[in-house]
Amino acid sequence: MNGRLVERDSPELLPSVKVLQKTFDLVENPGFKDLITATSHLTGDVINRFTHINRSSDDLLKKQRMIRRACHLTGGCIQRCMGCDAINALSFVTYEVDRAYGTDYHKRFLKYLEYFQKNDLTAAAAQTDAKGNRSLRPHEQKDPDLYVHVVEKRKDGIVVKGAKSSITMAAVADEIVCLPTRAMMEEDADYAVAFAVPADSEKVKLITHVANPRPRKVFKAPIADFGFADSFVIFDNLFVPWERVFMFAEWPLAALLAHGFALYHRHSYTGCKPAITDIVTGASALVAEYQGITEKSHVRSKLAHLASVAELVYSAGIASAVEGQQHDSGSFIPNTVYVNVGRRHAGLNIYHEIEILTDLAGGLPATLPFEGDFVNPETKRYLEKYIMRKEGVSSEDVHLCFRLLSDMLCSSLSGVSAVAGVHGGGSPIMEEIIIAATYDYDKKKKIAKYLAGIKEN
Repeated sequence: MNGRLVERDSPELLPSVKVLQKTFDLVENPGFKDLITATSHLTGDVINRFTHINRSSDDLLKKQRMIRRACHLTGGCIQRCMGCDAINALSFVTYEVDRAYGTDYHKRFLKYLEYFQKNDLTAAAAQTDAKGNRSLRPHEQKDPDLYVHVVEKRKDGIVVKGAKSSITMAAVADEIVCLPTRAMMEEDADYAVAFAVPADSEKVKLITHVANPRPRKVFKAPIADFGFADSFVIFDNLFVPWERVFMFAEWPLAALLAHGFALYHRHSYTGCKPAITDIVTGASALVAEYQGITEKSHVRSKLAHLASVAELVYSAGIASAVEGQQHDSGSFIPNTVYVNVGRRHAGLNIYHEIEILTDLAGGLPATLPFEGDFVNPETKRYLEKYIMRKEGVSSEDVHLCFRLLSDMLCSSLSGVSAVAGVHGGGSPIMEEIIIAATYDYDKKKKIAKYLAGIKEN
């Protein structure tokens, strides 16, 4: 990290650890107990929902609701859903690979899953390859390591090399679950690989970027406790034993696994993205109230837009759960179209949400004096006088509101969050590709032909 070798207890990583800590602490919270725990279909034990395989529409709905509510408490991404979404994709794709090739990946996976659930592990999902020249397929790259691939097949396992980029929480995870990032051709067979390894394996190198909130010495607030850690995950001739390999060279099904993870992860986004919009909406409504402009028509319009984005994205997640399907493996898969339209709507609106908050807040979040100036007696009395807004709201509350807005709009953490809001889980163009490939446009054309009186051939 930043040129230094650091341990996992590094202070820079603590904000990311605190996010994961919430996923354990909330198990004891009466308001979350039914949401954040589930019953393992393997053992019958009560487990953390982040280690659970969705087996019904109700499972998906509870996961979505859990994520939305948990993200309210961390001010953003709950991080642990990625590992959850990876194991859910593997739960049905390993079954499909075995059905097509007579392999035993599903049995291996279920054994791994039992270990994962029993130990309540966290996992980073490593899917996005470095990719190199985006116009070339994996086997066409000048450097073969620009996509993760198998370099050696042994009796006891495989050796892999390559890198995955922008992998959230890898630096603080127990496990790293590696998945294909795209569809493959026969020439790409060595790149059609999926496996899980301990995140502290010797041949796993993590080059990590952290986006943490501005430290607060005096005016403590929950928003200042939580941050992100994202890594380049480099597999430097890493050995993976066969019991932890869940796909190798079955290239025709690489796309299904890539799509399967994206499908579950975008469903998780229909929980976390509404939560983030909830936070923006709350901050927008609060600053409008403090400034005395709540009843202005343009303010009501802006708040209505924010509410519409949050609830439409959340509704798409509900619809994808209700309209999902049970796979032969027993896993329950969300509806592809509803998941992707929901995630697309969220990605296209994130910067407009930030624009609304900026418009209502004004310029002060960018120029707010430092904490010390609100404490120093020489400057405190001036700031308390001139930061005042609507009568009846204390200067301290106005200050805390604008410090929140400054963190949400002007910090390094807010910049990372905005880009993640567009690209995390797939950019809007990726959702459009899936929608184009799966939506039944012919059925809609038949409706139009019928109404127009056009005869079908």
